[in-house]
Amino acid sequence: MTITRLTNEQWGFTSNCFVCEPENGRGLRVPFFHDDERDVVSATFELSDAFSGAPSYLHGGVSLAVLDEVQAWATIAVAGKFAVTTKTSAEFLKPVRVGKEYTLEGAVTSTDGDTISTVGRILDHRGDERVRSESTFLVLSPAVAADAIGEVTGDDRSYLRD
Repeated sequence: MTITRLTNEQWGFTSNCFVCEPENGRGLRVPFFHDDERDVVSATFELSDAFSGAPSYLHGGVSLAVLDEVQAWATIAVAGKFAVTTKTSAEFLKPVRVGKEYTLEGAVTSTDGDTISTVGRILDHRGDERVRSESTFLVLSPAVAADAIGEVTGDDRSYLRD
């Protein structure tokens, strides 16, 4: 089993991502990891009340942001494709509280041509689901990738739509 830290630099581009970039002083700075045995992307996070909706609950939009990010990393690390979210739905099962540690998990559930389906989950310390998201991603074309992240060259072109 290999667990690998995921960074944008691995694929030759930089980012100021709100969720994952460690240098973004206004972001969440959540580090993501790929477990190649389970084919899951995961992260552990704990956010302060600066990200609350209700005083003791994490804002639902922030929950969606971290879920979108773990699923996006799954398209890269598990499916081997750069992709963007085209559709997402979420079910808020239990509150996510500020000041508490949670685990994110993201996995690819299916691929169909240039479409990748994923699931993301926020889990508490017992492994109980707090929030679950199912999303659809579209693999980037070379032109869209160039606009979004810069020109993709070499072996990394396999991460794009044909």
